[in-house]
Amino acid sequence: MASANGSATVLSRAQRHADTPLPQSASTALRASTPHRSVIVASKKWPRIDLGEIWKFRELLFFLVWRDVKVRYKQTFLGVAWAVLQPAMMMVVFTVFFHRIAGIDTAGLPAPLFYLSGLLPWFFFQQAVNSSGMSVVGSEQLITKIYFPRLIIPFAAVFAAVFDSLIALTLLGVMCLFYGVMPAATIVLLPLIYVIIAMLAIGLGTLIAALNVVYRDFRYVVPFALQLGLFATPTIYKTLEGHEGRTLNLLADVNPMTALVSGYRSAAIGGDMDWRAMGVALLIALLMMVIGCFYFRKTEDRFADII
Repeated sequence: MASANGSATVLSRAQRHADTPLPQSASTALRASTPHRSVIVASKKWPRIDLGEIWKFRELLFFLVWRDVKVRYKQTFLGVAWAVLQPAMMMVVFTVFFHRIAGIDTAGLPAPLFYLSGLLPWFFFQQAVNSSGMSVVGSEQLITKIYFPRLIIPFAAVFAAVFDSLIALTLLGVMCLFYGVMPAATIVLLPLIYVIIAMLAIGLGTLIAALNVVYRDFRYVVPFALQLGLFATPTIYKTLEGHEGRTLNLLADVNPMTALVSGYRSAAIGGDMDWRAMGVALLIALLMMVIGCFYFRKTEDRFADII
């Protein structure tokens, strides 16, 4: 009984002390000694593309773009000149084999100018998709250590490809001066075409980047598919006209790069612009960008665990 009464007395005192509020200084000290924890819980809702958050990290985006450009030409003898030499060498090869030997029609334009004006937009698209598709796996150390919007990584790869493409565009200007081809009024549409190609590349690149984290086969499939796409797009030949042309170009019409390459050529060196095809290409680029970015945001929470 005595032990029971003693326990009851101790319990009642503890209850009284628990009911008594602590002094303000003691309460502050208790909160200060308690470690602060932040719990990040994944949302069950469909993720959204927060462009405002990407804008807040714009300095990191600029740094990643500059890093990609520097790494690409680091310890190279010719440096950024490779951005011009690659399309120039391909232009020479296509001029010799497809124009002089195979006799492929170049729509009345000088063959080097025709091929170069088709190769430049395709090289931009190819480099942007390939770089952005492999960008997340290549940034493993960055992703597993700090938090930032993961979409910045494939975006930076596409913007770095824009830098290379603008340098290569100077070669087209030199070729136009050499052949006496003056730019038409449609040249003001060239930035718009660059934007549409970049949107399409971001959509495909973000989708491939997310898939490549889980399925590493894409590092082999994507370059091969892009190489085939060069010949499935009218970069080195003109689209056919008439009823037979529409039938034979059915697969090319489904490819949005068909309209974008033709539009690029028309804007740069003159020609008729197919506005309907350009509108369809814009819609496909928008849809592809939304699908790619949403899928990327849906799966990015697992990147740090499986990369």
